[in-house]
Amino acid sequence: MKNKWLLLPLFALLFAACDDEVSYSDMKDRETRDVKEFIRSEGIKVISFKEFVEQDSTTNVEENEYVCIDDVYMQIVRNPKNVEGARQMYDGETLNVMARFFEYNISDADTLLGNIYDSDNPDYMRIKLDHGSYSATFTSGYMSITYGSAVPTGWLTPLPYIYFTRRQSQTAKVRLIVPHTKGTSNASSYVYPCFYEITFIPENLYDTN
Repeated sequence: MKNKWLLLPLFALLFAACDDEVSYSDMKDRETRDVKEFIRSEGIKVISFKEFVEQDSTTNVEENEYVCIDDVYMQIVRNPKNVEGARQMYDGETLNVMARFFEYNISDADTLLGNIYDSDNPDYMRIKLDHGSYSATFTSGYMSITYGSAVPTGWLTPLPYIYFTRRQSQTAKVRLIVPHTKGTSNASSYVYPCFYEITFIPENLYDTN
């Protein structure tokens, strides 16, 4: 009889622990709410992909426009498509790119990483375009040290639309809202969305025509 009563508190603790667990579905719902609130609080205007294409694949920065492509919200802040010598990647090309960025956890309202103000520690990534498909790996920098070599797939979203130039003041610059499914390994594990601002500075841009 004593054993029976001793077990009751244990069962109570187990049920309480189960009640305290947050399901993956709950975390995804929270992420969706956090992204919507971020868009509202930042005064972001979301345009359709059709509108984006009709605007020559641009977003109006003054209107704070973003376009949603495969669950990633993107604003192209600067695109050097009219800069002499600027071009998009060729199919089959591999491009070494220096990335200036900062990473902000939307759910926790916390800046996680960044090198915008750290000129001595740029991040480097290698981008490849193969039969219309982009892939990339980090080769050095904060992102590779913190998360490994895999580039978040959300970072690849702008690549089909931006041009590359080595003119420092005119390099492509984007802002992204990236869900956990297209984020870093940490974002994927803990289910949180991130805001990024990224500048792409090519290291080996040559005209191969």
